[in-house]
Amino acid sequence: MNTMTHKGYSASLEYSDDDECFVGHIAGIKDRVGFHGESVAELKNAFQEAVEDYLETCAVVGKEPQQPYSGKLTLRIPPELHASIATAAQVSGQSINQWISSALSRASRI
Repeated sequence: MNTMTHKGYSASLEYSDDDECFVGHIAGIKDRVGFHGESVAELKNAFQEAVEDYLETCAVVGKEPQQPYSGKLTLRIPPELHASIATAAQVSGQSINQWISSALSRASRI
């Protein structure tokens, strides 16, 4: 997976054929923060500037900047899978959270 990150924030990127440039937004937050560039280098610089501007603006207006993700994930799985995961975690000497975190980390590197 190719991503652009800066200070814990990631970018959602696309190419605009109409504008003939790359367009991006800070991903994972409700605030809409956009940027653009005609080259990858310009896009990267614009993204970093957008993150810095977002953080500075939040500080000036006294608003807590949104964090991309809290680290908490709630999901529903079948009881049989839950039991299987609990067993695998116990056998490996890990908590369920540690085991799932490791499994998701491995899977997300595809």
